[in-house]
Amino acid sequence: MEIWKRNLIILWISQFLAMAGMSAVVPFLPLFIRELGVTSINETATWSGFVFAGPFVVSFFITPLWGVLGDKYGRKLMTLRAIYGLAISQVLIGFSQNVEQLFIFRILQGLLSGFYPAALALTAATTPKEKTGYALGLIQSASLAGNIIGPLIGGILSDFLGFRNVFFVVGTLVLVTGICITFLINEPPRESQESKNYSFFDNLKFIFSSKYLWIVGVLIFMSAFGEALLRPIFVLYIESFHIEMKFLPTVTGALYSIVGIFSTLSSALFGKRIDKIGIKKTLSFGALTTGGMYLIHFFIETIPFLVPIRIFLGLGYGIIIPVLFTALSKDIPDIRKGGIMGIGSSFQILGNMLGPITSGTLVIMFGLRPMFLFAGVIFLIIGLISQRLKTN
Repeated sequence: MEIWKRNLIILWISQFLAMAGMSAVVPFLPLFIRELGVTSINETATWSGFVFAGPFVVSFFITPLWGVLGDKYGRKLMTLRAIYGLAISQVLIGFSQNVEQLFIFRILQGLLSGFYPAALALTAATTPKEKTGYALGLIQSASLAGNIIGPLIGGILSDFLGFRNVFFVVGTLVLVTGICITFLINEPPRESQESKNYSFFDNLKFIFSSKYLWIVGVLIFMSAFGEALLRPIFVLYIESFHIEMKFLPTVTGALYSIVGIFSTLSSALFGKRIDKIGIKKTLSFGALTTGGMYLIHFFIETIPFLVPIRIFLGLGYGIIIPVLFTALSKDIPDIRKGGIMGIGSSFQILGNMLGPITSGTLVIMFGLRPMFLFAGVIFLIIGLISQRLKTN
């Protein structure tokens, strides 16, 4: 089997396991904050925003550096650093005694981890250009597939084991993933050492010298921001339907999983066709569908009506990220793909960082439901911009 195909299979499995572990904590993290002593809904929303954003604060600055180091010293090394760092941080989070410690350990997670951009860089650098869209689409489908299993399993485990023990389970799962990568991934030798001449600022200048590339970066930021805006408060939104507390994590996890299932299907399906359909058409369809479904959330009054909306939301959202990273990786020399993809990930991290922080403030000002209107408008704007995007 060719090296790139073997790497793709192993990275798909690893990304799936890592994301299943990471997303397992999403449905109940605001509830864990309550368990640590934060009681009012406004304080819970605010702290949830900071705790969700914590890893991204540091990651925004450190990820491009990891990308440059990956170009110089090997992408496998950066992938291992990320996965083992993630395992360590999850165990430490499990030992948190108050919300301040939880926030600090989430910051540490952002410093040490960053598996997804590392896996993207390794995949993009070892995949033939004509298969890039297909390969990155599959990696994204692995991430989304993990999001199917993670929230549902996390909700069930938290019901039986308690919130704290789920972090220990996640840490163990991620550790096993790291061991698999250590022994099963064989990174091909890099063609040259010219990448040592490309600093972070060289790569940043490369992106901003191209109108096409920096617009793609902005769209990556907007898509991450729009989704992250809702992440900290979704469980509070579901709580507003008067779900019994003992079922709240499971119901929230199931609704996350619905999006994950159909995001995985659309990501894998369109990933194979991005290069044929075209970046502009694919991105426009995904963004407009996502925006429309978020708008409808505002009007839903009962849980059953959320199910079809979450299905179509997953079908739309699953397309967006693989298309954008495919657009970013096109026609970039292999020797600097790690650095460029790292900067692209920083755009995504910035959105993930600012989204939750903004969320807490907006909830206090406008309430829970209007947040879905804000997110919907953001994705509709992405769809309109993508129709005017002049692709390479």
